[in-house]
Amino acid sequence: MSLYIETIGRGDDVVLIHGWGINGAVWNRVAEALAHNHCVHIVDLPGHGLSAPVEPYSLPQMAAAFDEAFPLPVHVVGWSLGGAVAVEWALAQPDKIRSLTLTASSPCFMQREDWPEGTPADVLDKFANGLADNFQMTIKMFLGLQVLGSAHARPVLRELEKRVFSRGEPQREALMAGLEVIRDTDLRPHAAKLECPLLLQYGERDGMTSLSAGHWYAHHAGGRLVVHLGGGHAPFISHEADFVAELKAFLADN
Repeated sequence: MSLYIETIGRGDDVVLIHGWGINGAVWNRVAEALAHNHCVHIVDLPGHGLSAPVEPYSLPQMAAAFDEAFPLPVHVVGWSLGGAVAVEWALAQPDKIRSLTLTASSPCFMQREDWPEGTPADVLDKFANGLADNFQMTIKMFLGLQVLGSAHARPVLRELEKRVFSRGEPQREALMAGLEVIRDTDLRPHAAKLECPLLLQYGERDGMTSLSAGHWYAHHAGGRLVVHLGGGHAPFISHEADFVAELKAFLADN
């Protein structure tokens, strides 16, 4: 299995992992900012952008694909579902992950009896039904939810819409399988086992991933939490300068 990877810059290796339904191009500006001092690898998740899907389509299998692609220790930055892939990778191969930055990611995406902060199951059902009935409209609806509540909704939405189809449409089968991964993911029993330095960057007004997920990680995994005031689900776009400054300082220390 080969992942599509774009690499820029020189220095310590940093891997950027995007979220469900998008592709690696969403990281382009962050990558350019980091490339002055780092070798930055922008990766398309399996079945997204220009990457082939994995079989079976599961969190461990996606993490294994990243582990195969990067044999040497790396810093990892994961957004949303990409953050869950990064955590799975760090748990499976702790010696390979020099540091971990989670952005708007949750240890448990779907709402459960003991986790009311998650996304309700019926919302995920609507996405699944929409992918079959009206693919592009469903993706645009998903992007709209990502900026819900953000003080910077319009410019962030424009940037996401520009990037989402920049490498062609994500594969519908992979998106459907990705929703199942989102339903099934519950990393809470294992988060305390993370051994690497951890930075948490979250938007104050995130309508997709509750800020409480960031607080949960900070408490249970010992990470440092940065809250971007007025930010939504994509603080690396809405608060780019602050996001990059925090990330650069964290990488320099680790």
